[in-house]
Amino acid sequence: MRLLIITTFLLFLSTISKAQISRQEYIKRYQLLAIDEMNRSGIPASITMAQGCLESGNGNSELSRKSNNHFGIKCKKGWKGKKVYYDDDHKNECFRRYTSVEESYIDHTNFLMDNPRYAELFKLDHTDYKGWARGLKKAGYATAHDYDKRLIKIIEENKLHRLDLRMTVNEMSSFEQKSMGRNVSSSLTINPYKSHEVIKMNRIKAVVAKKGDTFEMIAQELGLNDWELYNYNDRGPGYKPVANEVIYIQPKKNKSKARATHRVQEGESMHFISQMYGIKLSSLYRKNNMDPGQQPIPGQIISLQKKKR
Repeated sequence: MRLLIITTFLLFLSTISKAQISRQEYIKRYQLLAIDEMNRSGIPASITMAQGCLESGNGNSELSRKSNNHFGIKCKKGWKGKKVYYDDDHKNECFRRYTSVEESYIDHTNFLMDNPRYAELFKLDHTDYKGWARGLKKAGYATAHDYDKRLIKIIEENKLHRLDLRMTVNEMSSFEQKSMGRNVSSSLTINPYKSHEVIKMNRIKAVVAKKGDTFEMIAQELGLNDWELYNYNDRGPGYKPVANEVIYIQPKKNKSKARATHRVQEGESMHFISQMYGIKLSSLYRKNNMDPGQQPIPGQIISLQKKKR
């Protein structure tokens, strides 16, 4: 009886370990990683996603499961990272081994950016997925004679070109459902890779922007709407934060509890002061009897609590 239980348990574990994930599940799982890399490099997210699907068998290949190598990148000369050996075009070839899927996606970007063979591709627009697919084939990324056609087919069958517009699969579905007159949830996919530590500034929750961040990407990661971040930070649509900028993820206050006034320094704007103290920009203007858009001068005393008389 005990032997039967152990055998059943081992079979159960074996079934779990061999469970395959679908292409749609793979895309949902790693789409934001592809968009992040597009923001960093200009490589179309659709191309990265399609290559990941094709080269890793939707994350089911042995190389991707055991070594986190989702793009079939071989060691090549100069590779100093971890290695693993598989039979491919030749017997016992050296492939790169990564500690995470994220590391594989990042190295894929670096591999294309650092290799002169692919330099011409970066002259193409990030929405020209067909040009990128043909360019990858021409540059010899893979030996398959129809490599470009395979990538294009994956992109068009799964509408991955919308990733190049920074539209996630959930948003694609939402857009299509709304176009058919259906009510759908506005919840967004959470990015498990580009995590931002939530801090508190002026007793308000905030994050610190990283290079390449957009309000849309931060909102997706934190399960917010992008318009909320624009409103919370008094920014217009399309604004892109710079590295190390504090981004509030909750509404700012109407006044400061810590200080009553602020003396303006050279180069400081009303928006800068509102972010520094976590005060709504409109409230800051009202307290100081200033018109929206008007800027302070160095040495001016700005009220942070009471309205000036």
